[in-house]
Amino acid sequence: MNIAVAIDQIPQDELPSASEAGPAPKRIVVAYGFWIFLLSDIIMFAAFFASYAVLVRSTAGGPTGAQLFNQTTVAIETVCLLVSSYTCGLMSLAINSRRYLRTYLGALITFALGAAFLSLEIREFSSMIAIGAAPQRSAFLSAFFTLVGCHGLHVALGLIWLIVMMVQVAVFGFAARVQHRLLCFSLFWHALDIVWVGVFTVVYLMGVSS
Repeated sequence: MNIAVAIDQIPQDELPSASEAGPAPKRIVVAYGFWIFLLSDIIMFAAFFASYAVLVRSTAGGPTGAQLFNQTTVAIETVCLLVSSYTCGLMSLAINSRRYLRTYLGALITFALGAAFLSLEIREFSSMIAIGAAPQRSAFLSAFFTLVGCHGLHVALGLIWLIVMMVQVAVFGFAARVQHRLLCFSLFWHALDIVWVGVFTVVYLMGVSS
């Protein structure tokens, strides 16, 4: 039976009010809270993007993005992160099908690609600092390290989260609470991919062309 039709057939005076229905279930409250967290994260990154756009030409006589950025390395980073989003989606499908092997395989590939992305980013940062292009060198570099570094920190936390979730799958199986946490992880990981597309476009592509 269609639930929406069944509810429509109930007289309005017989439906419980919001106060009579009681508080929302915990899973709904948690899901709502996680969406608020994601939106607040997006707002934070938007502020970092705005700061970078304002300070991108404030090099104080130091190196510019065109002189520092290695497009080949950045392209590899982008491929790693975007493919990891795809494998994360495959992992979610495996979770819905309750297939342990495919879930672990998807998580392993997602972790490996995320770790590769992170290692390339750390190497980029270290090479820039080695030639004197540290965050304190100019306002441009401060904005760059803040924006890109904050995204990298989120990726690192996501990898730790993924390890914890795989341990929970091994211990608790595909319990409802575990599936819900894995769904939250997937949303978080896909959000990081969306932010990186912005970073890749605004920081690297526009930085080299300017």
